[in-house]
Amino acid sequence: MTLQELVHQAASLYSDEIAVCFDECNNQPPVYCTYKTLVNDASELSGFLQLHCDFQGIQEIGLYCHPGINLPSWILGILQVPAAYAPIDPDSPPALSAYFMKKCNLKYILVEKKQVDKFKSSHDALLNYNTFTVEHNDLVLFRLHWRNVEVNLMLSDGKEKYEKEKMKNSKSSGNSEGNSEEYIDVRLKHCLAYVLHTSGTTGIPKIVRVPHVCIVPNIQHFRTLFEITQEDVLFLASPLTFDPSVVEIFVALSSGASLLVVPTSVRVLPSKLAAVLFSHHRVTVLQATPTLLKRFGSHLIKSTVLSASTSLRVLALGGEAFPSLTVLKNWRGEGNKTQIFNIYGITEVSSWATFYRIPQEILNSTLKCELPVQLGFPLLGTVVEVRDTNGFTVQEGNGQVFLGGRNRVCFLDDEMTVPLGTMRATGDFVTVKDGEIFFLGRKDSQIKRHGKRLNIELVQQVAEELQQVESCAVTWYNQEKLILFIVSQEDLVKDYIFKELQKHLPSHAIPDELVLIDALPFTSHGKIDVLELNKIYLNYMNLKSDCKLNGKEQLWEKLQHLWKSILSLPEDPLTIPEESLFLPSGGDSLKSIRLLNEVESLVGVSVPGLLEIILSSSILEIYNHILQTVFPDEDLPFSKSYGIKRKFSDISQEETSGKSLHQKSVMPLNCDNVTSAFIALNRGSQILSLNTTGFLTKPGHCPSACSSDLISQNNIQNVKSVNPPPITEKPEKPSCVAKVSEEEKPVLGAEKLELRVRWRSDTGKCVDASPLVIVPAIDKSSATVYIGSHSHRMKAVDLYSGKVKWEQILGDRIESSACVSNCGNFIVVGCYNGLVYVLRSNSGEKHWVFATQDAVKSSATMDPTTGLLYIGSHDQHAYGLDIYKKICVWKLKCGGTVFSSPCLSLTPHHLYFATLGGLLLAVNPATGDQVWKHFCGKPLFSSPRCCLQYICIGCVDGNLLCFTHFGDQVWQFSTNGPIFSSPCTSVSEQEIFFGSHDCFVYCCNMKGHLQWKFEATSRVYATPFAFQNHNCSDETLLAAASTDGKLWILESKSGQLQSVYELPGEVFSSPVVWESVLIIGCRNNYVYCLDLLGGNKKLQI
Repeated sequence: MTLQELVHQAASLYSDEIAVCFDECNNQPPVYCTYKTLVNDASELSGFLQLHCDFQGIQEIGLYCHPGINLPSWILGILQVPAAYAPIDPDSPPALSAYFMKKCNLKYILVEKKQVDKFKSSHDALLNYNTFTVEHNDLVLFRLHWRNVEVNLMLSDGKEKYEKEKMKNSKSSGNSEGNSEEYIDVRLKHCLAYVLHTSGTTGIPKIVRVPHVCIVPNIQHFRTLFEITQEDVLFLASPLTFDPSVVEIFVALSSGASLLVVPTSVRVLPSKLAAVLFSHHRVTVLQATPTLLKRFGSHLIKSTVLSASTSLRVLALGGEAFPSLTVLKNWRGEGNKTQIFNIYGITEVSSWATFYRIPQEILNSTLKCELPVQLGFPLLGTVVEVRDTNGFTVQEGNGQVFLGGRNRVCFLDDEMTVPLGTMRATGDFVTVKDGEIFFLGRKDSQIKRHGKRLNIELVQQVAEELQQVESCAVTWYNQEKLILFIVSQEDLVKDYIFKELQKHLPSHAIPDELVLIDALPFTSHGKIDVLELNKIYLNYMNLKSDCKLNGKEQLWEKLQHLWKSILSLPEDPLTIPEESLFLPSGGDSLKSIRLLNEVESLVGVSVPGLLEIILSSSILEIYNHILQTVFPDEDLPFSKSYGIKRKFSDISQEETSGKSLHQKSVMPLNCDNVTSAFIALNRGSQILSLNTTGFLTKPGHCPSACSSDLISQNNIQNVKSVNPPPITEKPEKPSCVAKVSEEEKPVLGAEKLELRVRWRSDTGKCVDASPLVIVPAIDKSSATVYIGSHSHRMKAVDLYSGKVKWEQILGDRIESSACVSNCGNFIVVGCYNGLVYVLRSNSGEKHWVFATQDAVKSSATMDPTTGLLYIGSHDQHAYGLDIYKKICVWKLKCGGTVFSSPCLSLTPHHLYFATLGGLLLAVNPATGDQVWKHFCGKPLFSSPRCCLQYICIGCVDGNLLCFTHFGDQVWQFSTNGPIFSSPCTSVSEQEIFFGSHDCFVYCCNMKGHLQWKFEATSRVYATPFAFQNHNCSDETLLAAASTDGKLWILESKSGQLQSVYELPGEVFSSPVVWESVLIIGCRNNYVYCLDLLGGNKKLQI
């Protein structure tokens, strides 16, 4: 049985009945079409298509049109060819439509005449359609000849191959309910009914090809379940691109009922739509998403949609979580008799899978009902299974839903054959209790917040039940803030709503922000439009930031108001005592984050370190800490009169042409076009060999004179030995190079290696940046350390003697680590004043200054293939810079603050950025175009790290995440604290090392399995550095630092401690090791250079 056969059966019985009604809602009478006309028009179109279409392979025809009176006959005409129809929405983004058409390899497409110009203009760059077009009534048939243009939504062929492989794996692991040797073949002539794509909101849009045998059982069951007759009127509520439209169309047209069609523009006008549906046309059956129903508003639902006199017999809600029974009962008018169904399904097993009719006695009960609504019973031919994470069936408890059935099988993407009975994972989590299944939430609705799992739909459900709330939605904005959007007809006080939520929700579920809006936005499929809500929130934040703070006194007043509000204290005129502490006053870690967000929103800038101050200090100390950021009195080279924050684009003449302290060059000055040969070492064992010849000694690994070579991680054993020269002279400047004081001390107990300070250099303030070490090929003994500090100084120090070669004063604090240019003549460093400085490596003289719009804490990365420099900024942008032409080549909006440093992969040629919004981005380094993105769930302070196969990054939720270069998560490894440390890989790329705030250093293999972990004495913020033991060539060591100032040397294979040394200050800088010398910054204002000595080796003095 096929869809068209169902319609023909009905048409033979009800030929003169109205099949379709189209109402434009423009004060003109509706247009009607009988079953007889419907079938005749469809037959004419079928004949036309059979004449002009020469199919090879899968028989599919695109349909590009808006809803109208002829829509059902066009669909029926395509089906009778026989061919599958592939709907394309003229209002969809052209890139998505083009992706869909090319992915389906569509050869033919029917375009509504009114839409021809739009179709041509939207797809002119992608299609060659001039060879064949022919008209039929209100349609134009195009034959498509695809030009050789990639239309892959930023995906590469490798990504598509990976998707295919993943699809194959998910299918084979899904298990078949029927005989595994029986298959359904997509190429069979009468197989397919229609082709759709998933929305793509949670990943890449999937192509779904739906056979007749899969969808017909849905139609047959709903006809019986809803008791459809020729007297019924069904509304086409869904767009053609959303598979519930198939149910709406064919349940009506297979029963002799009437299908009501209205323009898309009317569907978004609640009051007008309500009048059309229930007053003018007396609709009896409505299938809708809960969001679409909520758009009417509770008053209109109660007075019209679900009133006692409504025409609506059946209301079937699906596509989203079902409303709570409390909300549902509040929607119903007294005496309403409408049957209400919860229906559930996924596009990949089109269309619906289960149903549950809410018992009338529950709907009529006046008792408060806290019970959730179950998913109910399988529809005809459908098999529903709940499985745990190991794939075993769950009889009681939580698991993921799998759907299928012998014939309830669709083809995904490039599948040609699928075993009958294949079960598909849904990504929906449920709980099974006494044989009944209850929906918990989507996989992508499950978030980890403040260390606890939370289903954001729970927050929405609780908020909806508040009497003052008309409708609401919850979003996890940028994967870091929980935002509750509320529509209300009353004047709401936010504090009251927060207090009500606190009565019903655990503390980790309380939203960060409450935003009042006039109406909920929704997508063409009738679901909440999360992207639009995020835009609304962004506008809301921008408006808040426009409210300037007028002086210190107002800050004190506002801080007290926030204190009282968040701690639910009485709003009385009494001043909060200055010594009041947050936690003893009723605060907790979650409320502290709320206070942090509110303060930063109030002052309009980030306030570093504020969270720890809130949790440990008095309100007066919190106030003073905020003052130092908002009204700086000291440690900054500008006065109070600058107000809150000077504009980052206002670069003073002094900053762009400042003099360095040591203008006399201690190295020969190279011209800009002269290329130096050198090795550059950065934190995390990042080692770059540029333009070297004879510098690498391993056979078969000798680059040409002009080549650049990314040495695999800690492959220092390939580099010729450069023994550190003995310290034979006293430092010339005691202020910059000091003798080892008694404060620095090796910790006894580890005897295999000894760490001793070779020199230390005073920078004037904390050193949080990590060192860059440059080893020239010509004179290896003249290696230089480049590092900046909070004192605004950028300095170059001789690696072996500690002698300062030059110093340059920049415009603000430096936390960014330096990066070297391709030629070796420049170093690049970011600054708190929003500037990126390009300095001559031999003198510190400013070559170029590039301005961003906020602080630059990110460290630059250089592309050895092009010479371009890449860097991120707190202004939420990534930049591609050509320092030779002194231009910005590209600028990319990243959707969040870029704190960490970018990472470059040469194969594939990708650039990776991470944001504090939790977004990991893959970018085309040449153009700045986004290749893919992945939300990681929490802020990313860690920098991404590439190896041949994977990209790894740490997250503040305590997870180390591993992805393919095409954006698919391979595994995650969990620690017990936030990960700020960036990953570091071994020379073989078989191990990955990183630190965590749980005080451990970890080693995992590339499958995400723990190899060892070492417990330090404090949090590990810094990135480890893997290196070859200079005294034992076959031993690899790992240098790590904990924030309490301890340096740890570990054996990399076992994690066994080899040596430990304690510096006299906190350490947030990461170590860099060259041969037997370790360099690191410390918060006691010094940069340290330490010798790593063998157990019996004496230090040369």
